[in-house]
Order: sequence, then C-alpha cells, then structure tokens
Amino acid sequence: MNVFDERAGAPSPRSLGWYWLRVITQDLSSPGRAALAVVVVFVLLATSGWTAMRHQKAPQDPRAAAVSAWLHGSVAGRRLPDPQTAGAGTVARFLASLTTAQRLRLADRYPLVVGNLNGAPAALRYRANRIALGEAQRQAEERSHAADLTADGRQSAAQLAHRYASLRSPGRQILAFDPGGQGRVAEVFGDLATARRTAVVVPGVDTNVMTFEKTVKAYSTPVGMAQALYDSERAADPHARVAVIAWADYTTPQGVGLDASTGELAEAGAVRLNALVRGLPEGSRVQLFCHSYGSVLCGVAAARLPQRKVTDIVVYGSPGMRADNVAGLHTRARVWAARDATDWIQDVPYLEVAGLGHGTDPVSTAFGARVVSAAGAREHTGYFVSGTESLRNFTRIALGRYSAVRCAGGGRACVAGAAA
Repeated sequence: MNVFDERAGAPSPRSLGWYWLRVITQDLSSPGRAALAVVVVFVLLATSGWTAMRHQKAPQDPRAAAVSAWLHGSVAGRRLPDPQTAGAGTVARFLASLTTAQRLRLADRYPLVVGNLNGAPAALRYRANRIALGEAQRQAEERSHAADLTADGRQSAAQLAHRYASLRSPGRQILAFDPGGQGRVAEVFGDLATARRTAVVVPGVDTNVMTFEKTVKAYSTPVGMAQALYDSERAADPHARVAVIAWADYTTPQGVGLDASTGELAEAGAVRLNALVRGLPEGSRVQLFCHSYGSVLCGVAAARLPQRKVTDIVVYGSPGMRADNVAGLHTRARVWAARDATDWIQDVPYLEVAGLGHGTDPVSTAFGARVVSAAGAREHTGYFVSGTESLRNFTRIALGRYSAVRCAGGGRACVAGAAA
C-alpha cells in the first residue's frame, strides 16, 4: 500500500492512517486490539471523507406540538387515534369510517400529524405534507429576513425555504415530512396505491432535509437513487405496477462519531421502517435497498419486518448489518450485497466489539449473502449511476427478475434458488 502523497512525496495523513490501521488489524486475537481498530477506523473516516462533521443546533419539535393538539382534538364527537400507539390498521379503519370532507379537514388542521400517519391513504398524506411544507417555508422565509440572526443564519434559513419550496413543487408526492431537528422526509415515485412491488431506498449517514436531493451528483442522494431505480424499472417494463420510496424518515448519524459506529440510531430507525412497511398496501411486495449506515438499520430491522411482505433486502456500500451471517438476520427475505471495487468502505474493519462496529462484511463468503456485480459503480455513492451493473442488478431485483441478475465474479451462485 502506498502511504505517500504522490504529488508532494510526503506521507498522506489519510493513507498513513490506513497503513497503521492495517498494521493494527493484522492480529485481532485480543479484544483490546480489535476495539482499538474500531476506534481508529472511525477517527480515520472522520478525516478522510465519509462525511464532514456539522454543528448541530438545538433540536426543535414542531411535530410534537402538532401531536399534542391532535390528541386534544376530535371529529364528529370521536377522539382521534394516538399516532404514537395506534397501528396502521387501526388508523386505516378509523379514517375509512369518516367522510371525505372530514378526512380533508383533519389533513388541513393537523398536517404534521396526518402527513406522517402510517395507515392513512397516500393521497391524503401528500396533501397534508404539502400544507406542512408551505407553513415551514413561510417560517423559514421569515427567518431569512430576521434582524436577530447572523448573516450565515439568514442564508441558512433562505436555503431551507428554497428546499421546502422544491419539495412542494407540483407533482411531487411527499409521504412524510418533519421539520424538527435536521429534518426528515420521504418521497414516492409511482402510484403507491396500485403498486404490486414497492422498493424502499434507505440512505446512510448525514441524510436530512437539506441533503435529501441535490443537482450535482444527484445519484448520491435518496431522491437521486429512488428516481434512478424507478426510471430504470419503467424502462425495463413500462407496464409494471411499481413504486419506489426515497425514505429519509429516520434520524441518521450526523458526521462520523459514536452514533455512526454503534447501532443506537439504527435501532430507532428500525422501528420507523417497520411502521412504514406495515402501513404500505397489503397487495404490494417490498424490496429494501439499504446504503451504508442504512444497511445497519436494515440489518437491525430484518427480523421485525413482516416476513410475507418483504421479499428482498439489498445492501450496498455496507459497513455491516450487525449480524454474523444471513441466518443471524432472522429473515425469510433474500439478502443481496454489492460493493464497488473503488468503495473505501472495504477498508473498514468488519467486526463488532463492545457495541462498536457493525459485524461481518456482507459481501464476504462467511456472511452468506447473494453477492451481485457492481461493475461500473463510482466509489461509495455511485451505485445508481446510469449504465452501471449495480443499477441494472437492482432493477432486476426490484422487478423480481432474479434469473437475470449478474453475480459478482461471474457464475450463477447468487441466483441459485432465487425463484420469484
């Protein structure tokens, strides 16, 4: 391994750090050495481009206030179901018992509740979230002119207002929106109500309302990944009844610190993912596409998800799934894994010590996943670039065309027994 900066002839901090990491991990016979390796790798990731640390502002929770108002409200003399405890089925039955006018009034009055209510019709949630985004945009625009904010603060507010305006653009289908903290959001491509197969893209670290989409390297964002997959499915089969969800509706690690090296946020996100999947139409089969830390979440969630509903779990650029092997996930879904040859994630020590690290490498033989080709993918975030084998394989899995999947290294091992 070259530990020198080729241009200056001096040791590159990133390369030198990885060199010493390799030295440390040559012998992991002692728990102390293994734990040190995990600590070193996350320090290195913080300095070598996994993601930049960001200053986090004090959390705000406008949705909590909305939920409190909802719980004190009623419709036609009936109490409203608790959104924190009522299952999707309970919510669906309650809303079905109301008139159209009553449902619309609830969406108009409590948009931050209805817009995030699993079990509510998708069209009602889209309407509610458009209203909630409009209010959030108005507030952000006001802050962008506030005299008590710094110039940077006003600029940040203006950027946030611009993002909310983009999410409110005609035709966009926002399935979830919460402006609290760094912001959470989910968007649907296709007709969720009629889809027979629904793919859910679960992103990784540093995902929030501001990083949900972008114009430069759009393929690296939740929206770009979901849009690319949906377009590829439609191109492969224009008559397929499919939908794709860009699901950034969980709190991700912000920067590479303790949160990114443990499963705490993945545990909380798994609860939310489970609720989402259970709230999707019963007639649709679900495929999860989990990137980076999102694959940690999918690994934690695997056993809890409805087994008859989730057909496939696909992980790419994964640091591990917090399991020793596929059997340890306790899922009946097919588990697929992909990693591009240029993805730096391969340098992460795949182990778990005292809660740090995420376990066995999902593309290793020991893990037992169906390893598919990612030929042509670009580094850690380029798996959905047009023309890549990873995008073609993901499309085949999403459509249930398992026999057409290309395995890593050639051969047919990854599709053995993968009948539709």
